[in-house]
Amino acid sequence: MTGPHDVRWDDLPVEQVNALIGRQMFHTETMTVARILLEKGGVVPRHHHVHEQVSTVIEGRLRFVLGDEELLVEPGQTLTIPSELPHEVEALETSVVLDVFSPVRDDWVRGDDAYLRGEL
Repeated sequence: MTGPHDVRWDDLPVEQVNALIGRQMFHTETMTVARILLEKGGVVPRHHHVHEQVSTVIEGRLRFVLGDEELLVEPGQTLTIPSELPHEVEALETSVVLDVFSPVRDDWVRGDDAYLRGEL
């Protein structure tokens, strides 16, 4: 994607990556922007990646574990997750999260995200 674009979440398909987690995303030259839809009880298992991540909770309540630190995150709160820091997330209630990653999540582009799909 180059130049300015008007992206409307309602126009993007929801990819159901597992029974409790859906994902919408688009990519720029240097970033991936994703809206993650988590049903209560949905878990993103512990993982790490080269990407720097910024997560903003839009709706709901999540429990993040960043390294050994546990944080409860509510609407309006934003977390930054450094590159390579192991982390996991649990939806304590139905939630919507806006995630921004840099660089582009090429693993998501390829569909190489077995940790999220429960295929490990």
